[in-house]
Amino acid sequence: MASARTARIGVDVGGTFTDFVLHDPARNLVATGKRLTTPDDPSRAIVEGVERLLQETGLAPGDLHSIVHGTTLVTNTIIERTGACVGLLTTAGFRDVIEIGRETRYDLYDLFIEAPPTLVPRHRRIEVPERLDVDGTVLLPLDENTVREAGRRLVEQEGVEAIAIAFLHAYRDDRHERRAAEILRASFPDLPLSLSCRVAPEIREFERTSTACANAYVQPLMRRYLEKLEASLAALGFAGQLHVMLSGGGIAALAEAKEFPIRLIESGPAAGAMAASFLARLAGLDRVVSFDMGGTTAKMCLVENAAPDRKFDFEAGRVRRFQKGSGLPLKVSVVDMIEIGAGGGSIARVDAGSGLMKVGPRSAGAKPGPICYGRGGTEPTVTDSDLVLGRLDPGYFLGGEMALDPGAVRRAIETGIASRLGVAHDDAALGIRRIVDETMAGATRMHLAEKGRDPRRYTLVAFGGAGPVHAYDLARLLKMKRMLVPLGAGVASALGFLVAPPATDLVRSHVARLERLDWAHVNRLLAEMAEEGRALLLQAGAAPDAIRTVPAADMRHVGQGFEIPVPLPAMALGTDDLPAIREAFFASYRERFGRAMEGLPIEALTWRVACVAPGRDISLEGASARAMESHTDAARAARGKREVLFEGAGWLPCTVYDRYALAPGASFAGPALVEERESTCVIGPGATVTVDNYRNLVIELP
Repeated sequence: MASARTARIGVDVGGTFTDFVLHDPARNLVATGKRLTTPDDPSRAIVEGVERLLQETGLAPGDLHSIVHGTTLVTNTIIERTGACVGLLTTAGFRDVIEIGRETRYDLYDLFIEAPPTLVPRHRRIEVPERLDVDGTVLLPLDENTVREAGRRLVEQEGVEAIAIAFLHAYRDDRHERRAAEILRASFPDLPLSLSCRVAPEIREFERTSTACANAYVQPLMRRYLEKLEASLAALGFAGQLHVMLSGGGIAALAEAKEFPIRLIESGPAAGAMAASFLARLAGLDRVVSFDMGGTTAKMCLVENAAPDRKFDFEAGRVRRFQKGSGLPLKVSVVDMIEIGAGGGSIARVDAGSGLMKVGPRSAGAKPGPICYGRGGTEPTVTDSDLVLGRLDPGYFLGGEMALDPGAVRRAIETGIASRLGVAHDDAALGIRRIVDETMAGATRMHLAEKGRDPRRYTLVAFGGAGPVHAYDLARLLKMKRMLVPLGAGVASALGFLVAPPATDLVRSHVARLERLDWAHVNRLLAEMAEEGRALLLQAGAAPDAIRTVPAADMRHVGQGFEIPVPLPAMALGTDDLPAIREAFFASYRERFGRAMEGLPIEALTWRVACVAPGRDISLEGASARAMESHTDAARAARGKREVLFEGAGWLPCTVYDRYALAPGASFAGPALVEERESTCVIGPGATVTVDNYRNLVIELP
């Protein structure tokens, strides 16, 4: 009999669908699921999906070791401004830091520029007499009576649900912030507090204060959500561990998520990048572009040497989606990706001003959804166009669980798009597809160009419910020659939760030129961060002897305005390490800017420690249980033909293959369709397909 508590479930809550992957190594079992997201209460879809997976696999809740969860709830809360009523305590004279910002305009020539709205209005920002200097020396003691009075006013008169505390130079010395928190907790023990010295202990007052306010803004909502999810799963009989995905791609315990929910802001998208990294490593690919297209958005990420690019700042809720500086700056570790409003639910319309067709970023979401879902949608979407172009089978969507209505789509496209543009119905549907593909290709080119990368040298790894449907045309537009589509592509982001490592990032700022560094102080900071990180990873279930620490520092030439991350040679540093540190800085500088200025002095600003434990490898062989048998002869996996409209080639007959019946070694040529329960892979004319040893479709483009 198989051992109990070995099964794990990854859950990705998206804007349209909630995806599930169950893996049980003891039973060699992989099972997948997909349910429409329940926006009013995302936990409902999670519990229903988990319950169904258990029924389908014959497992009991007691067999589950853990559930790993990611969500877009933090992002949506900030974008939609539906968070908590928040107050801010700050140093006297610094009340308006979050409005002054960097004193720059993100668009110099827009006379009517719209500033990103603050999360804390001015009347709920209270100044407190206190002052530390840049070295942490107390210039003015904390006025404790003002803190008490400010707390009473914010809670009793303003009705705040959370308070952020951000004092000047608290990254250097946190004594005043911690004392203010003690005073507030004495009067309001259950009030959520966000201390900037805990949330983002880094230099730069604007970014640190903004991050503390954003954390306070989402903290009450996330606490309620996670506690409700815990209770609902417990009622189901789940007694295992519930973990969450951080924006940087690591797995953390609920305690960290409740205290620092802002670290979950890119939680869901990060899982897709981790899945792509895992798949790239299995396939032996060192240069990959991850392409995750769901119902609401498309996410593209650069993955090199089986690891996604990462960065340590992020802008949330931009007023203009692609305009840097138009959002709320956050100091959090995130997977570096570009995310655009181009998903299956993206709505197509004819712009009244220009008379041109536009697609996205507005989405039909889960409710009402695309027209073809029959749930009340009235505006044509990308999924609707894919259906009438022959790319989707109306009788096999979600494995046949949801019947699609192509007739309603044709009528809507004809009246809403084709007749208004004066074009044929097929051309209108093809235009929707072409616009969304060009939008994604343009965003991907920009993302890679900023990093000095050429997409032609990369393999496209496509997943998400709509990813494999659009990947062939996207790769063709980017002039890529190869793409890879994994088994279970429609729920691959949920797979990312199961292969991601327990990991967290710690940060402290200490500014000095390299030759003037206080190495004892630096080593003390690194050791403190390593100890804190190890404690967090132990809570997340990591084995103590498997945790490794990776130090780094943000450095720049003296006089420069911005810094770059630089790897450090060891956790304990001294003057003997200076040559290695300098060379590491020059190497990072050359990689980013193409040259190095070796005669100029260097200073370090911020010190980082990444704590990481090994992720888990997963075999996808158990997923073949959906088919009675699989075949190396692709013809035996064929289950009919369907006409598909390809741009420039017209309607072509495509062989439809059962994804689960294709064994490693099978090969065939396009045009073709490969169908599985959660997605369909479209292969254009001239392409060749091979199923590799890991059951990936490896597609070579002409």
